[in-house]
Order: sequence, then structure tokens, then C-alpha cells
Amino acid sequence: MSIESSPSRRELLRQLCACAGLIPLSGLFDPSGLIDDPTRPLAPRPPHHPPRAKRVIFLFMHGGPSQIDTFDWKPALDRDDGKPLPFDKPRIQFAQTGNLLRSPWKFAQHGQSGAWVSELFPEVAKHVDKLCFIKSMHGTNEAHGGALLKLHTGSDTFVRPSLGSWVLYGLGSENQNLPGFLTICPTLGHGGVNNWSAAFLPGVYQGTPLGNASVKAAEVTMSYLANPDLSPERQVRGLKLLGELNAEHQVPRATDDALEARLRSFDLAFRLQAEAPKVLDLSVETAATKALYGIDDGATDNFGRQCLLARRFAEAGVRFIQVSHSYKWDQHENLKGGHSQNAKEVDRPIAGLLQDLDARGLLADTLVVWAGEFGRTPTAQGKDGRDHNPHGFTIWMAGGGTKPGFSYGATDDYGFYATVDKVHVHDWHASILHLLGLNHERLTYRYAGRDFRLTDVHGRVVREIMA
Repeated sequence: MSIESSPSRRELLRQLCACAGLIPLSGLFDPSGLIDDPTRPLAPRPPHHPPRAKRVIFLFMHGGPSQIDTFDWKPALDRDDGKPLPFDKPRIQFAQTGNLLRSPWKFAQHGQSGAWVSELFPEVAKHVDKLCFIKSMHGTNEAHGGALLKLHTGSDTFVRPSLGSWVLYGLGSENQNLPGFLTICPTLGHGGVNNWSAAFLPGVYQGTPLGNASVKAAEVTMSYLANPDLSPERQVRGLKLLGELNAEHQVPRATDDALEARLRSFDLAFRLQAEAPKVLDLSVETAATKALYGIDDGATDNFGRQCLLARRFAEAGVRFIQVSHSYKWDQHENLKGGHSQNAKEVDRPIAGLLQDLDARGLLADTLVVWAGEFGRTPTAQGKDGRDHNPHGFTIWMAGGGTKPGFSYGATDDYGFYATVDKVHVHDWHASILHLLGLNHERLTYRYAGRDFRLTDVHGRVVREIMA
């Protein structure tokens, strides 16, 4: 084509944008959604290096579970119960605490790895040989809001893209008919939407919430999954017309990422009608599978449904799925009652998820992460509570190339500070990206004149936890 006969930039933009109205038509004939369409920003992209994991399921325990009452056994706490802490407390504390407080739960060793687990988690304890513990996590913020943002976005002071958004930006999605980043029953507090926000990344990488913490998992759905008034063919014609109108509107706004994301959301909303109802329908699962997750069984039903949905979305090709147990783990008082109830609600569903993923061959390339925003103090707050503690806490991961039946790092004798092989939140993020085949130093996005990344200018890949 000669220069004289080439269409103008305005005409090229109009034609390209008009095509957006035709994309849903192709989705009707491609159930997998993996259409060779370079205009789709969520199309799968090659990783930087061979990945060990293809997807992430993030089990978020909102409120801060106590490491010394769950997975970080400290016999010195039993011995010195009621005595003063024999070293200085942090200079900055969320609240004042008193003397040492022993754990009200017994610990025992489990599996061939001999991992110590408290009696709070009898079902998860059966799977310790699948787990990779990091017992030397530490962060930078004593408050829930800052700690949540740090855990989810790498920053507790600025609005930054979330971990799930960075993963979707780097790898795209395996299924174009579903959102690539889902968060099930997320909290609306302590940073709220900023915890699953794309921030300055293009809006298509934003997390899609299914309900929120105030909505029962049994009631979670996506809006407008059926159109009782229009056939798919009529919807396609309407979307084509809408695409042409939007094309004219978009020409003078070609660099408006928010507008581009809104236009593409119409396309995804149409394609969701074909696939999302099937994934959301738990009635097709066997009674044995439902029982495995604790569905229809009192305290475990709600979180069990979230975990089963996470498995179904992972199986369907969603790249990043978060499920949240919100906001329950913040026991400044009544530690025994609060943590007992919380663990009862999540123990069986989490064990069921691990067993189900493993049985289906999904655990090998699915990275399962269990974490809260921080841990708790070994010193007592009031009579029977513990305060926030970002200075040393435990998380665990399973599958996706992590070393099974392994424990890395350690806190001091009482579990207050990470002391051995410390792992900062930035290191944890770098390691997750590495397992997914992404180099955290190369996964960048230029905004406001500089390159940004999830780990900012920090982060070390913790290769010791990798199989």
C-alpha cells in the first residue's frame, strides 16, 4: 500500500475500535476463548523463563493469624508464660502489650517432614508434606490498612497495582471468556478495592470481585449472566453497533486506558454468559466433593464454597484467584475463642482444596498461598489477646514448584522477630513471580516518567524454597 492510499490515523483507529464489536461473535464459536487476536490485552503471553506454576490461589486470612498459635511452635513460651519479654519490644507498636502469653493450644509433629502444627488445624496438618513454610516473614506496617496494601501491592504508602494485576499484566489469561483475576468475597475495608486494583496499569488488569465480605458465598454470582430479552445473535448485532459508536467516541481519546477498559468490559460481559454460569454452578459437584470442602456443614460451608469456586475457576483457566476469610483473625482479646472459631471455619475447606487439587493433577502447576497481613505478638494484650506483629510471622505455600514438606527461616525463641533467613514481603513477591516464570526486575510498566515494578527497587528471589 502506498503512502498516498494509506488510511489516516483517525480512520485506522476507527476501524480498529469498531472491531471490538465483532470480537464477541468469534467467542461464540471458540469455547476456549483462546483466539489468535493480538488486540486482546489478556491473550496469553510467554513468560521470561520456564514457569513452575501457571496460576495462583491466594487464601487470605484477614486480620492477622497468630504464628505462635498455628505453625510456629515456641516451647519457650510455655516455659516463660507470664514473665516479661527478655528483650526490647519494637519502638513502634500498634498498642501496648504486657508479659509473655503461652499458646492455649497444643502442638504436635505431623507427616514425614515432622512439621509442628497446633491442634487448631487438624485437617491441614494431614497435608504438611505438601506445604512449604516460611517462618521468617516480616513487613513494615503495624496497622491493618497499611499491612494489607503492602501484602497485596508491595506499597503501604502509595496506590500501586496489586499482585494479581501484575501477574495478569505479565502473563495474560488462559481463558478469554472469564476474568483473568478474581477475588472472592473480598474485604471492602483496610484499603478495599486498592487491594485488587490495577492502579496505573491498564484497567483490563483490574481484579474482578465476586461479592464481598458481607455476602454469603452461596449468594455470590456475576451480574447479568443471562439476557432474557435478546438472543445471542441480536446481542452480537447490538455490540457491533455499539462498537462502531464507541469507535467514533474513542478516536480523540485514543490514550484513555479507562475508556479502553470499559469498552472491552462489554465484550467480556457478553462472553461470560457462555462460561461463567457453568463454573459458578456447584450443584454439578458430587456429594463426596462437597463433603470434602465442608459444604452444607455449618461453620465450614461459607469458606468451603469459596475454596471450591477457586478450584473450579483455576481449572477453567483463571490466572489469579483470591479467597478471603474476612475480617476475623484480629484477636486483641478472646484469643482462644476467636482463633478456635476461625480455624474451624477454614481448616477443613483448605485441606479439601489441597487434596482436590492434588487428586486432579492441578497442584503441580497451581501455587496455593496461605497468608495474613501480619502475625501476632507473643506478649499479651489485656488478659487474653495478642497485638499486631509485622516483625515476624508465618505463611505457607503449596504446589507450583515450591519445596514440599519444607520449612524456611525462623523467628526468635518467642516468635516476636524474624531472625534467621529473613523474608521480606518484597522477597515473597519476587519469589511468586519467579515461580510463575516472571523476572520481577523485568516486569515493569512506565508511568509518570519512570519504570515501576511490584517489588519497587527491592526483592530477592528465595530460591531455597523452590523444588
